Amino acid sequence: MADTKIKCLNPIASVGLDLLGDKYEITDNTEEADGILVRSAVMHDMELPGSLKAVARAGAGVNNIPLDKCAEQGIVVFNTPGANANGVKELVIAGLLMASRDIVGGIGWVRENADDENISKSAEKAKKAYAGCEIQGKKLGVIGLGAIGVLVANAASALGMDVYGCDPYLSVANALNLSRLVHIVKDREEMLSMCDYVTVHVPLLDDTKGMINKEMISHMKDGVVVLNFARDILVNEADLSEALESGKVAKYVTDFPNTTSVKMKNTIVVPHLGASTEESEDNCAVMAVNEIKDFIENGNIRNSVNYPACDAGVCTTAGRITICHRNIPNLITNCSSVFSSEGVNIEHMYDKSRGEYAYSIIDIAAPSKQEMVDKLESIDGVLRARIVK
Repeated sequence: MADTKIKCLNPIASVGLDLLGDKYEITDNTEEADGILVRSAVMHDMELPGSLKAVARAGAGVNNIPLDKCAEQGIVVFNTPGANANGVKELVIAGLLMASRDIVGGIGWVRENADDENISKSAEKAKKAYAGCEIQGKKLGVIGLGAIGVLVANAASALGMDVYGCDPYLSVANALNLSRLVHIVKDREEMLSMCDYVTVHVPLLDDTKGMINKEMISHMKDGVVVLNFARDILVNEADLSEALESGKVAKYVTDFPNTTSVKMKNTIVVPHLGASTEESEDNCAVMAVNEIKDFIENGNIRNSVNYPACDAGVCTTAGRITICHRNIPNLITNCSSVFSSEGVNIEHMYDKSRGEYAYSIIDIAAPSKQEMVDKLESIDGVLRARIVK
């Protein structure tokens, strides 16, 4: 295989890059890149080169990547779900503790009175202003039971909280990882009405944008604490600010500082530290690199956000060609006819679809030829064909 060129738009942990090996080359020239590794860099205004086959985001969120534009050009976009889950979980638990006891205010008082020669005695008098409650025995509602939500629910349960979880799309794998002490509920409104704390762990989608709004808050218990370590846009900040002013929401803890959140009453704002741990960055880098390698070398797709998962393992036949295409009738038949016209037998075919797009891995009994790829790409609906072997 010729050298595959990888462009890093952000610093990527060396523990991941070291996995690339001799067949890969890190390039500074985006125009020649076969793959891109990215963290927070915004790609929406980028010219995507014709050579680009894959983008891997070292993290879960992909709102900085033009997913539809990539899909239309046959560029597979990966993310790394769960790789930073533990780092976020730990910060959420810290958020629960900071919200229940005024730790931040207390630390601030100590710094402000650092020159007090009698600070020990002064602290005994002042500390009642920063007293709070314990989280043990309190009810926590977890909206979204993905990789992070499950870890948060389990950790909070282990700390003695009475935990309730709601997720209409709960996967079998995540359900199996969930503690038996966590209550699964279908009625989110009923859960909100009884929980002292509510934490949200859902992806940013059209139907989740602004989901924490006046209507949802109306179902919450008076004096609730809301935690958001998922995405700031999940919150209608005007509605939440009003609820904080009225006392309907006692405190808001978020990992997303912006010009609104930093000025909201009774709000603890953390500077986006959720996944900012050495371990999370290493895990994301390793996962992102392995996804790109498996795609480049074998054509397999795992954890894509714009194309379906499709895994054919390592190719054991003479040739393998992959096809990114639209999910339309007769396309597979038309593609199969290309191999028939070349007198090449198809040994295995894997075809998966996801919404408007689909992906095929075709193992053939002869070495792949560029002529086959050219014929495949001339078919209406085929976005990109690629020789893997």
